[in-house]
Amino acid sequence: MNVVSATNSIVLFGAAFVASAVGVKLFTVWSLRKGLFDVPNDRSSHTTPTPRGGGLVIVLVCLLGYLAIGFGLGLPLSWGYILGAILVAGVSWIDDLYSLPFWSRLAVHLTAAGILIWDVGFWSELFLPLFSATISFGTIIGFLFTAAWIVWLLNAYNFMDGIDGIAATQALIGSIAWAVLAWMLHLPAAFFLSGVVAAASAGFLIHNWQPAKIFMGDVGSAFLGFTLAAMPLIARSESRTDIPILPVVAVLFVWFFVFDTVFTLTRRLLARRRVWEAHREHIYQKLIIEGRQHSTVTLLYGLAATLLCVLVLFAVDLSGSYQWLAFLSLFVLTVFVTYLGIRKKR
Repeated sequence: MNVVSATNSIVLFGAAFVASAVGVKLFTVWSLRKGLFDVPNDRSSHTTPTPRGGGLVIVLVCLLGYLAIGFGLGLPLSWGYILGAILVAGVSWIDDLYSLPFWSRLAVHLTAAGILIWDVGFWSELFLPLFSATISFGTIIGFLFTAAWIVWLLNAYNFMDGIDGIAATQALIGSIAWAVLAWMLHLPAAFFLSGVVAAASAGFLIHNWQPAKIFMGDVGSAFLGFTLAAMPLIARSESRTDIPILPVVAVLFVWFFVFDTVFTLTRRLLARRRVWEAHREHIYQKLIIEGRQHSTVTLLYGLAATLLCVLVLFAVDLSGSYQWLAFLSLFVLTVFVTYLGIRKKR
């Protein structure tokens, strides 16, 4: 990994951060002039019209940064990821402007997942660290499992982007974790891509922290979800060997987003509600309704994600007792978040 020098890292990540921070500021001014606002309704967690669509800057910075990784540093690129990301961002941007039907967006999401899988492959096996066991998939199950993961996280990330800072914070933490893991596994392309995503998310977060001056919109949240779902596949493709722990790590790096959406979806299914309709029943939304600040809830999710990511990285690097420590923290934090979701405010 000679290409992973301090100079290359500082220049690339610094440029991504500055481009994102400045770009979002300029986009905010443009949105105000064009009247591109997110107007509050009965399902919103904000109370004043706020410019939206700033995630388009994240998309441009990340994709341009990724191209720079390939053409400037000579590292391998996944054109399936690039094309899939463009499709996801494109349909999401149109949805931000005109509000598309769910099924039309889902069709594009499935197409993007298929293109990514066609380029970098799919998971054929899954390693369960605590049991030191590997589950092998057949071709069909492996393909469906991988496609479902991509489409699920893409949409889950969109569902979780409902309060100031939460989506950008998770992207920042998860991408830093991926950068560290890629460095540990000697995967320079994955290292630089995840670092660029982290830097772009940090630049956006400056403007999105409570009180948010701009929202990322579906174009940003869907793109980030797609990217974080693609990271284990991009890393696997670069390594040219199966690393069965990567699917598990990928889920754990965004665990609280995944858990919140699964928990909420299950409750809505049991209540026989239409799961595809917009609502305010996520755990993070419940905490806001109870009167907590957006920044408080975002920090809660961010700190939980940081602790889990750190312990997972230790578990991957050192194994042994760290695996059990990571599992214990996962269990305790999940129970705590579940408690917040089911308890009734006095």
